[in-house]
Amino acid sequence: MKVAVVGGGVIGLSSALLLARAGHAATVFEPDAGLSAPSWNNAGHLAVEQRAPLASIASIRSVGRRQFRRGGALDLPLAHARTWVPFATRLVAAARPARFRAGTAALGGLLTEALPAWRRLTGSIGEAGLLREDGHLMVWGSPAAAATGRAAWMRAETGGASLVPCRDEDLALLRQVLGNEAAGCARFDGTGAIADLGALHRALRRALAAAGGTIVAERASVVRADGRAGIAGHEADAVLVAAGVGSGTVMQGLGIRAPIVAERGYHLRAAADRWPADAPPVVFEDRSMIVTRYRDTVQAASFVEVAAPDAPPDPRKWERLERHVRELGLPMEAPFTRWMGARPTFPDYLPAIGRATSMPNLFYAFGHQHLGLTLAAVTAEAVAALVDGAASAVDLSPFDLARFAPRKARP
Repeated sequence: MKVAVVGGGVIGLSSALLLARAGHAATVFEPDAGLSAPSWNNAGHLAVEQRAPLASIASIRSVGRRQFRRGGALDLPLAHARTWVPFATRLVAAARPARFRAGTAALGGLLTEALPAWRRLTGSIGEAGLLREDGHLMVWGSPAAAATGRAAWMRAETGGASLVPCRDEDLALLRQVLGNEAAGCARFDGTGAIADLGALHRALRRALAAAGGTIVAERASVVRADGRAGIAGHEADAVLVAAGVGSGTVMQGLGIRAPIVAERGYHLRAAADRWPADAPPVVFEDRSMIVTRYRDTVQAASFVEVAAPDAPPDPRKWERLERHVRELGLPMEAPFTRWMGARPTFPDYLPAIGRATSMPNLFYAFGHQHLGLTLAAVTAEAVAALVDGAASAVDLSPFDLARFAPRKARP
């Protein structure tokens, strides 16, 4: 079967690879030949501990203190109110206790399988070393913040990941990074990271080519005809939409509701010459910043800015990141490479993974919010099973786009 995959991010490429290995003629449509997509610019953290959807009463109560103008990482620009007000309204509805509990259970089902799926994927492409499973560090700026942060994480549902005291080697590493003792520190065991996102991108492309798949450097035009989905100018027996934040527009054009928004994040990258080579990701929780050592670079990332995906970036975000780096004394030196990109997010903070009932040859996998990298491998396995009509290892019903459809119209 000829399967057209719309989007060449980590979910699209991983899905295309497994489809090609299952015997399908997989073609990925990706107009961006570079590495500008969020898939290749995220924090690298495999965040299997983040089981609670951000659509929660706790998140709503914290909005005031998390505002960018008050030093926080959340920005709801007034100029983009038409984007975030409807999103916020739906988020409040999704935060009701019953829906939050259901969302936590659904997300937990995916996250339980996330690291095993990454082991299978990286092993199968001959890049097992890209997967690090040495956890991550949590750092706080004061003993009080540390006590509050630890208590919150101890109450949270984190699955197989566990918060433990920092070991001597962790403290020694942090002394290299901070130049002094951390005011508060803890370690998460049971989480992971990707050692190099660019290397992962290249490895997936090589493996896809070896499996007989192809990549077309153009933007796919997804069309609907005679109750089926297709790609204008190309033959396709099935279509998988995995285009990140652009997927909402694609689905809307097919008459399927997908109320996705762009949660824009920012990062700085610098040469990693002075950053410890064996350092896991470090989360500076009271600054809402994560710093990740890749093979040749070190990256500081932060911010949740809900705005139009193509709006100009806000330089104040990069400036604040640079200030955090200076104030913490981190061994990151200019020149910095700046990046901004959009995480595709639904108001209930659950992804969309499924098959459209109105067009049986249309499949979708997008809207993974902050967990796109974390859930890429398990999502690819689920998609491959869906296309083949096989049973998935994970219950996908909570991720069906039908949850957003009017009661009288289901996709």
